[in-house]
Amino acid sequence: MSPDASTSLPVLFADDALAVVCKPAGLMVHDSALARGETDFAADRLREQFGRPIFLVHRLDRATSGCLLLAFDRETASALGKTLMSHEVEKDYWAICRGWPAESAFTVDHPLDGGPGKPLKKEAITDFEVLATCELPMPSSGFETSRYAWLRASPRTGRFRQIRRHLKHSFHHLIGDSSHGDGHHNRNFRMLGIHRMLLHARRLAFTHPHTGARIEAIAPPDAQFQKALDLFGVDVPSPRSRGEGAEGG
Repeated sequence: MSPDASTSLPVLFADDALAVVCKPAGLMVHDSALARGETDFAADRLREQFGRPIFLVHRLDRATSGCLLLAFDRETASALGKTLMSHEVEKDYWAICRGWPAESAFTVDHPLDGGPGKPLKKEAITDFEVLATCELPMPSSGFETSRYAWLRASPRTGRFRQIRRHLKHSFHHLIGDSSHGDGHHNRNFRMLGIHRMLLHARRLAFTHPHTGARIEAIAPPDAQFQKALDLFGVDVPSPRSRGEGAEGG
């Protein structure tokens, strides 16, 4: 691997066939029409880091941090892609939203289109669980305080910006989301020194396509996300990824 620690991505799991890395918030996964002159991409960094071709199995939004799955050959990429399409990959995200959901666990079942230029709506389902709540002394909508919730989001489908759009649909806008969020609450968090979108791909679990081993990768939050979590007064345990051939990063 490249010795340049400034551009290397933390490795949560790796063997000869595949790897799970932790993508930082703000880094685009690959070049696309949305790049707008950007020249720094996770895919390029990873090719340099591992010194071999890489095949991205899924994507993360630029502003989202956390677990990113990749393969080192087409056969493994194809096998993982089929596993992903059959919903056999467990994906858990951490999100911080405005308001307190009425229930400790809820599901949003709301069809979504495929994004710009893709108007056809398809089934989209996300399960949410409230992990903690907090109330901050910041005025909001005529109240003297503002309420926020820390959620676990588990998408059953993989639509364009699904979690972000489902939170908007349920009136629990994701904090820091400039496209689908709430500007007032985004400003509240910027005043607290938190300047990122608060969506983090915390956990990825799946069966290794070649060995049959159960792989579980868990990505630690970055300093900005941790600063937001500290508002809830809950200790976050240090993660340990599990699986044969796991490497720390």
